[in-house]
Amino acid sequence: MNFFAEVKRRNVYKVAVAYAVVGWLLVQVATQVFPFFEIPNWAVRLVVLAIVIGFPIALVIAWAFELTPEGLKRTEDADLAQQSPRKSRAWIFIAIIGALLSVGLFMLGRYGFRNASSSAGASAKSIAVLPFDNLSDDKSNAYFAEGIQDEILTRLSKIAALKVISRTSTRKYKSAPDNLREVGNQLGVANLLEGSVQKIANAVHINVQLIRAATDEHVWAESYNRKLDDVFGVEGEVAKAIADQLEAKLTGAEQRAVTAKPTQNAAAYDAYLRGQSIEHGEYSTDAVRQAARDYVEAVQLDPKFAIAWARLGVARSWLYFNGVDLDVNTSDAVKESADRAMAIAPEAGESWLAEGTYRYRVSRKFESALSAFEEARKRLPNDSTIYRYLGVVQRRLGRWKEAEASYKKALELDPRDVTLLNDMGSTFYAYLRRFDDAHALTDQALRIAPDSAPDRATKAGLFQAEGRLEEARRELARIPEDASDEFVIGARIQQAIYERRFDDAIKVIEAKLSSIPASQRFDFYTKQFLVFLGFCQEWAGRPEEARNAFARAVQAIKPTSDTVVGADAGGLPMILALAYAGLGEKEKALQQAQQALKDYANDQVSKPQAEYTLAQVQARFGDNDTAIAALPHLLQVPAGLTKANLKLDPLWDPLRKDPRFEKLFQEQTQ
Repeated sequence: MNFFAEVKRRNVYKVAVAYAVVGWLLVQVATQVFPFFEIPNWAVRLVVLAIVIGFPIALVIAWAFELTPEGLKRTEDADLAQQSPRKSRAWIFIAIIGALLSVGLFMLGRYGFRNASSSAGASAKSIAVLPFDNLSDDKSNAYFAEGIQDEILTRLSKIAALKVISRTSTRKYKSAPDNLREVGNQLGVANLLEGSVQKIANAVHINVQLIRAATDEHVWAESYNRKLDDVFGVEGEVAKAIADQLEAKLTGAEQRAVTAKPTQNAAAYDAYLRGQSIEHGEYSTDAVRQAARDYVEAVQLDPKFAIAWARLGVARSWLYFNGVDLDVNTSDAVKESADRAMAIAPEAGESWLAEGTYRYRVSRKFESALSAFEEARKRLPNDSTIYRYLGVVQRRLGRWKEAEASYKKALELDPRDVTLLNDMGSTFYAYLRRFDDAHALTDQALRIAPDSAPDRATKAGLFQAEGRLEEARRELARIPEDASDEFVIGARIQQAIYERRFDDAIKVIEAKLSSIPASQRFDFYTKQFLVFLGFCQEWAGRPEEARNAFARAVQAIKPTSDTVVGADAGGLPMILALAYAGLGEKEKALQQAQQALKDYANDQVSKPQAEYTLAQVQARFGDNDTAIAALPHLLQVPAGLTKANLKLDPLWDPLRKDPRFEKLFQEQTQ
């Protein structure tokens, strides 16, 4: 009893209570505030450990020492100096204040910081659907698991009250990653959906669980057992359950869109899922070709499968846009797919997306395409692809600020899409000559995919546009020699031309041409390479070979006198004008260049290219006055010339001895 009385007399109890309250306050600061400022978890653990270790030390100090007006003294000395010390109530106030602050921080952390961090990009109603595990014995069924995951994500993307990350940003993660908080931070979401799919004969078993990323808390889980003939509604059930868990209110139209069954034909649905898996798993011409074939199979099995018609329309519009298999992917074929989707499901966002891609890529009616994409956006508010299309079309219309906002929204929903990052960098910010912004995006893409040859070539292209040839050379040197992607080949050709290594450029082009089967039609990249080949041979002193290359290019672009070479994505009208110029056919070259300018009059991306192509043709045939007069405007307008191009491109050589050209160039470099 005397010991406990002595403990009380020496204020050990008071120190213990005050320490506990203040320690709890510090723990609340560490656990609630540190994550908001992205302070690492080890710092939180260090604070807790220090508080635990400090507790017995504080008690020992309280036993041995007394705090007096003269400072800290040993308890025995303090007793001698003041036999009847005044009782202090300060510790009570410290404990009460500390307790109130602890409770306040706890409540703020639970309800305030979570919401604050949500507004910074991790909304409580934000979610990413991670790749589903394929638990089937037959690993070839992986496409089925991917398709189920993708369909759940698509249903969720139709709910405006949610923020849903696109598939491109989630596909690189494991199905059940260990570092959930890090994944949530990288994707900017508060919730993650994990799942697995097991397909056995005619039966399907699906498991899903909703997890809070910051705390690893399992919010909701469910299992579904279905026959293949009855699997179509599972995605809608899962999406509706997740919306309920995240307290996201659905409108009547959203309710119908989320729960709608796309088809009742199991074989058609299987073909559709194969197409989805291929199309979203790889960005390449062959992937889109195969996806289109799967969608064709789906609509043949179920001609009323609207979403499959829509996906077929989008895939074929891309192939048409890039000049691939134009005997199959005709303008009529693209239009038919979009029309069928719209006729069957006029309220579906996918139908409006297909309609928009037809208007943009085929008929090139940009204002009309913009309207269609806006309709798609209303129905698919979380689809990053739609925002990207909006940005692309707004850019064509010269609405650069609106385009930037659309691109940024697309990136918010798809933050790890390297294709989107490079597109923003090389065909948006580079067009505006905002090269620092462009490099920031391509660097981000390379951090995600450091071994991607096309992304490395995009980075080199930015350096070339700035005239930083040494840095471009280093980027290209990091690409494997056997890389055959068109972006890589184009960057290598451009580098060799700018460095006036024309024989090297010729070797690159000839290697590409020799790799193409004789039966395969040239796409617009190859036709452009043919014209480059002609000029390089001319500059290298090989005029006869140059004429042959130019003639091959004309034959490939305009095989008959009746062939109409209209405006397209590849700029074939301008390429044809340069081919005529290479052949020395002045009238045809000028006429074709002027026609291209008319064709692209309403396209603020391609119009500057048509303008400087006309100037290059004029310069080649000695009309320096007209060519030079066009340059100041082209050096200022978005998507026009850069001073590096003016300095390095041999096509401007006919103007280099003109004092006006030299003066203009000097003004640009000051």
